Amino acid sequence: METLREKLAAPGRFLIGSELVSTRGGMAEGSAIKARDFLRGLVESPRVDWVSITDNAGGNPQLAPTALGKPALYAGKEVVIHLTCKDLNRNALESEAWLLHSEGFNNILAMTGDYPITGNGGTAKPVFDIDSVALVAMLRQMNEGLDPNDPRGGGKRARLGKTSFLIGAVTTNFKLREGEVMPQYAKLAAKIRAGANFIINQIGFDARKKSEQLAYMRAHGLGDTPLIGNVYVLGARVAQVFHEGRIPGVVVSRELNALCQKHGASPDKGKGFFLEFAAKQVAIYRGLGYRGAYLGGVHDIAAVEKVLAIEKTFAADDWKQFARELSFSREGEFFFYAADAATGLCDPTKRAVMPEDKSRHVGAAYQISKWAHGAMFTPGGTVARLGAKLCGGAKDPAQGPRLMRLVEHASKVALFACQDCGDCSLPEIAYLCPESQCAKNQRNGPCGGTRDGRCEVDGFGDCIWLRAYERLKSDGTERQLLAHTPVVQDQGLRRTSSWANTWLGRDHLARANNPPPAVAPTKPAAP
Repeated sequence: METLREKLAAPGRFLIGSELVSTRGGMAEGSAIKARDFLRGLVESPRVDWVSITDNAGGNPQLAPTALGKPALYAGKEVVIHLTCKDLNRNALESEAWLLHSEGFNNILAMTGDYPITGNGGTAKPVFDIDSVALVAMLRQMNEGLDPNDPRGGGKRARLGKTSFLIGAVTTNFKLREGEVMPQYAKLAAKIRAGANFIINQIGFDARKKSEQLAYMRAHGLGDTPLIGNVYVLGARVAQVFHEGRIPGVVVSRELNALCQKHGASPDKGKGFFLEFAAKQVAIYRGLGYRGAYLGGVHDIAAVEKVLAIEKTFAADDWKQFARELSFSREGEFFFYAADAATGLCDPTKRAVMPEDKSRHVGAAYQISKWAHGAMFTPGGTVARLGAKLCGGAKDPAQGPRLMRLVEHASKVALFACQDCGDCSLPEIAYLCPESQCAKNQRNGPCGGTRDGRCEVDGFGDCIWLRAYERLKSDGTERQLLAHTPVVQDQGLRRTSSWANTWLGRDHLARANNPPPAVAPTKPAAP
């Protein structure tokens, strides 16, 4: 059987994947039986190269994807299992990965995941111990036969049996503001550096943005990684849901929603229109040079086959006209590249001239924080050497001198709403705290759930990565966003002094770049 890895490696092939959304309840439930019937059709279809199975999509509890995936796997179909960070900590994610490896599932789509919205007895508590970049890195390390949890850190690592995961990741540029789009491009690069083998873009309905995604990857050394285009089969009701912003990260513009509602009012409820609309998206991705199409929003094999049959009837160059039709951008939307007047797509030879997205997040606190960090934590600096000496000689090196600890805690709570994690990421996020100001504690770039710059979770305001980008842009250093080693926060440092941990080489940056510290950390203080 030809694997998905082999198919992606074959030049000139355009692949088709289909998403299967898991259900709530056991395999005998009516919804599960319907999903299994759909799965059977996908397995039997020679046009479908792989089946992709979701993991608690939308933040809802559902049947584990492996339960639905096993019949497809045993029938010889390639299966991609979604693995997300919202419900499992790093240990449970590693455990799940070993289970997948043992069961023969070798294709994983690594994602941060949607914020939980339901749960037994109320809304579930989210986990987000690590994020998608760290998960990709962990899976890559497992492929190399290394134990990601080896306590010796940067030194010699314990070897385990090698896995053979094909690691996928997700990206999006269907965002309104510059401070959303550019951090997404930076995070895409971080995922590929961490070990992602293929990329699927988010749901979107703007051909210019689709062309820009591929052009950006090619221009920035990322074009060797296969890019799969997301095709969602709309309907009038789901278009309205997307338009209202009820699904994080997915946008249907006012114009597109009006078109969907118009066709939804027809006698067939727009079924023919929506299937043809999806087929046109497949054709656009094929024409642009994507490596395949990923079909979502379908729930029976007949719809999948119809979309593919319609797309097969198009002439080779029809996609160019479709691209003009399917360009549903929003007023004031940011583009990295200028528009090509001849095609309506992006012109990769010209940067777009956009209205300035004036920063609202650069102020005195940022400037003071930069100065203070440089003065206190520059390696080899006077304060850094003195701090290491004082903390190393303290009664409790994990806390440092008592007066210093009190000053640290009081100042960081006042300035950053510090949560005392002990493994600080402030300098990597332009002095914004991911613990207190990010619903998902994202330390390696933004999730895909923002809408017009705002966090998907009420009460968190503008995304901290948008704010960080604006701060760095004011300095002309925005290209350094996410240039650092992927951050994996050490929860064992919680409620210890991040100042002491930095000076004594115990934080995540020191672990990544230096040998183990000479002064061993003590146990964290009791809460």
